[in-house]
Amino acid sequence: MTLSAALVQKLITAAQAEAVRQGFPPVNISVCDSAGHLAGFLRMDRAVLGTVDVAHRKARTAALFETDSATLGGVAHPDGPSYMVEHTNGGLINFGGGVVLKGDGGNVIGAVGVSGASVEEDEVIAQAAVAAARTQEFLGDAA
Repeated sequence: MTLSAALVQKLITAAQAEAVRQGFPPVNISVCDSAGHLAGFLRMDRAVLGTVDVAHRKARTAALFETDSATLGGVAHPDGPSYMVEHTNGGLINFGGGVVLKGDGGNVIGAVGVSGASVEEDEVIAQAAVAAARTQEFLGDAA
């Protein structure tokens, strides 16, 4: 699996569908490649403008550190070994909503970042998008 334009669109569609299905507030959805560069983005109608940048930073964080942003939060606290890591790489996010996307061999091919609902809801949406990417019927021609 590679991060094709078709896969990016399907990730965004899956995230949007999950937000609607769950009745969550409108969110911003960012998909980036393994280097943290923007590959696709959607601002749902009436999603809070201030969370546009947050969604992308969550995706970048997951991609650049090859781990979910919530996991990074476990070590990026005042007593943690990575305290203040969020101030590196042009600004990162160390709480939930950024989920890494891995290819067939386990290599990181990108990440999804969601922001605009609660942190917990953002995480649910991002996880659902990545889980959908792992299903054959979802991938179709994007594999």
